[in-house]
Amino acid sequence: MTKIDPATSALVLVDLQERIVALPTTPHRGEDVVRNALRLRNAFREAGAPVVIVKVSRPDNPPGSELVFDAQDDKIVTKYTIGGFAGTDLDEYLRGKGVRTVFFGGIATEFGVESTLRAASDHGYDTVAVSDAMTALSDLSHENAITKIFPRLGTVTTTDEVLS
Repeated sequence: MTKIDPATSALVLVDLQERIVALPTTPHRGEDVVRNALRLRNAFREAGAPVVIVKVSRPDNPPGSELVFDAQDDKIVTKYTIGGFAGTDLDEYLRGKGVRTVFFGGIATEFGVESTLRAASDHGYDTVAVSDAMTALSDLSHENAITKIFPRLGTVTTTDEVLS
């Protein structure tokens, strides 16, 4: 089991914005993912570990681009591609905090979360996918990421396991 070491761990939550959380997701509802993400965020904050909120920005900034929770005490990274590393200061920020292990949640598993987690692995971070703090647009996509891709790149766990 991977534990939160506040000296070397960070939580990265991807694309928890109104219009994305409202999508028809599976196997978890967007609201349930947000609930687990907030439980994780609170635990990381209490431990003194960094929390990063990655949000997507599109040229037209459609309605519903707002985050679904107040993130004023968290590091905000705005991405313009699918993943959270390309063209952002995410790697610089994490390295500056001494982070070696990154825990992930968000929507959608097979898009923003997977792209950001793969890049984190490429950058040399240990990765932890919190399976019930993320969800996808199809069961098959989520299941493939959780059972085939993420275990090859790091650890897969649940919110309750992280919090125990």
